[in-house]
Amino acid sequence: MMKKQILLCCLFLSLFIVSSYAQLQQNFYKNTCPNVESIVKAAVTKKFQQTFVTVPGTLRLFFHDCFVRGCDASVLLANANAEKDHPDDISLAGDGFDTVIKAKAALDSNPSCRNKVSCADILALATRDVVGLSGGPSYSVELGRRDGRISTKASVQNNLPHPEFKLDQLNSMFARHGLSQTDMIALSGAHTLGFSHCGKFSSRIYSKSGIDPTLNRQYALQLRQMCPINVDPRIAINMDPTTPRTFDNEYFKNLQQGKGLFVSDQVLFTDNRSKPTVNLFASSNTAFNQAFVTAITKLGRVGVLTGNQGEIRRDCSSVN
Repeated sequence: MMKKQILLCCLFLSLFIVSSYAQLQQNFYKNTCPNVESIVKAAVTKKFQQTFVTVPGTLRLFFHDCFVRGCDASVLLANANAEKDHPDDISLAGDGFDTVIKAKAALDSNPSCRNKVSCADILALATRDVVGLSGGPSYSVELGRRDGRISTKASVQNNLPHPEFKLDQLNSMFARHGLSQTDMIALSGAHTLGFSHCGKFSSRIYSKSGIDPTLNRQYALQLRQMCPINVDPRIAINMDPTTPRTFDNEYFKNLQQGKGLFVSDQVLFTDNRSKPTVNLFASSNTAFNQAFVTAITKLGRVGVLTGNQGEIRRDCSSVN
């Protein structure tokens, strides 16, 4: 009886996940805005040329959006109680938001595309483009998402991974969205880009018991120099100390050397359940890229609104 219940539960979950993104397709806008991808890419490229923060800012924005209420661009909404104002979202880079706004404006300047493309799809496309612009893999993006109308601080609570998470916590949170441990590790590889403020990892370099033993000591001492006690909270450190502006597998090589900035990074190597995957990705950039494309495609299907479930927002920061 128990096996039957588990089987039925798994069947229901799989049917729910499939139905939620069944209407997504790569050529969704072929009749309404056939140049959508080239228009978005041109806008993203221009923004990228202005500041590299466009890359990690957009990539992180997509992840935070999809993990809270699904990939519905609700993180972009502005109101008195918005997702983006929650403490877990407050550090999202403004350049990520601006990337979507600029791409939306570029689409709206084309009469055939005006108010035809959702903000959620723009964010998904922009994410693919920033990955490619920083040296990562190109991949096809499924489209057809609708925009959400609701954005609340409460919906963010306990729905985003924290820097001190261990493997079980990471796996549990990602599994909620149909993402496997391998998916989680591949998506964590996005930390090969971007930066973190000192306060997010200070407990690893300053504690009563000293430096976190899983942290490379020389690297920890360098971090102490860059993040002295009472450091300006605006100071930020590269997540990848080796190639911080290139989407590559150096993140995993850094983990092998004890140079994961967060506990949630380094645990991927120190826990024997995830260590083999880290070693695989460290040894093969191709294997990492393939796994990342699989994982981010699955991420882009999380909780999507399609058909009449959502709307096409005329302004990505407000409800029509």
